[in-house]
Amino acid sequence: MHPRPLIAATAGLTVLSAALTGCGIIGGQSADLQIYSARHYDLEGAFGQFTDETGITVEFISGDDAELLERLKAEGADTPADIFLTVDAGNLWNAARQGELAELDSPVLDDAVPEDLRDAQGQWYGLAMRARTVTYNPDAVDPAEFDATETYAGLADPKWKGRLCMRDATSAYTQSLVASLIDLHGREEALKIVQGWVANDVEIMGNDVLLLEAIDAGSCDVGINNHYYLARTLAENPDLNVDLFWASQAGAGTHVNISGAGVVEGSDNAEDAQRLIEWLATDGQNPFVDGNHEYPVNPAAEPEPLIAEFGEFKRMPLNAEAYGDLNAEAVDLLAEAGYK
Repeated sequence: MHPRPLIAATAGLTVLSAALTGCGIIGGQSADLQIYSARHYDLEGAFGQFTDETGITVEFISGDDAELLERLKAEGADTPADIFLTVDAGNLWNAARQGELAELDSPVLDDAVPEDLRDAQGQWYGLAMRARTVTYNPDAVDPAEFDATETYAGLADPKWKGRLCMRDATSAYTQSLVASLIDLHGREEALKIVQGWVANDVEIMGNDVLLLEAIDAGSCDVGINNHYYLARTLAENPDLNVDLFWASQAGAGTHVNISGAGVVEGSDNAEDAQRLIEWLATDGQNPFVDGNHEYPVNPAAEPEPLIAEFGEFKRMPLNAEAYGDLNAEAVDLLAEAGYK
């Protein structure tokens, strides 16, 4: 390993653009590993435990996924980054396609991470899984009303008119869900589904927490949420009047996405970077996912108690290439349908 430029907590901010939110160092002032992270939660606990167990220190810089990827590309071979950690499989697929991630040879990761939650060439691996499913107000909805086979498409039925609230079209969650619908049904049918949501006067909201609050308050009956937002809100307010329905259990399964990471191409410390990713996928699974109520990707790890109460579910196989390659088409489809 050659000496790397140290970006101290304050100095680092001066070289980042305004949208990046900050950086931190775990284990000392001169970190062994630098991580560009679009994951904005639960970095310190897991990475601190890794440092305690291995002596390898970690520095992380948080920011928007697209901006961090552009920063990697701009820095090229001079980048100080060793790991790119981001949310959304489409973002990971895109980073690999643009040549920013190295191919790993890791039997540990291949064994720990299911095949559809990692890149076939070993350029990225899923580390935490989030399910995007239906939530509802039990005072207003009988779960038998949902289409158990095509739950997302079923919300286009006129019986849901004036009862829906969903995330905005700029959300990566919305775009990847629609990309998965295009992948599953084809563009024409996916367009009909989204047009049906719009025809039902769907109320568009800026984040999942607002959506849950609206359901709890009875201002809408049904929404589509990432499961961990419901878990977080229930942890703070056990009386929240919102229940979860696992979508499409009689069909393709519930839509899922991941947080994941890859070693940056040309990393000066690729061996330790791979070691950290391997740790996060094995011994570090629960420290990494539990604080945010996410599901471990490693089948050997148990979900934390609150989300375990949601019960087991069948998940839709994740197609990262579809999420990434169909993103532009999903954005275009949302606009064509008049979805804001």
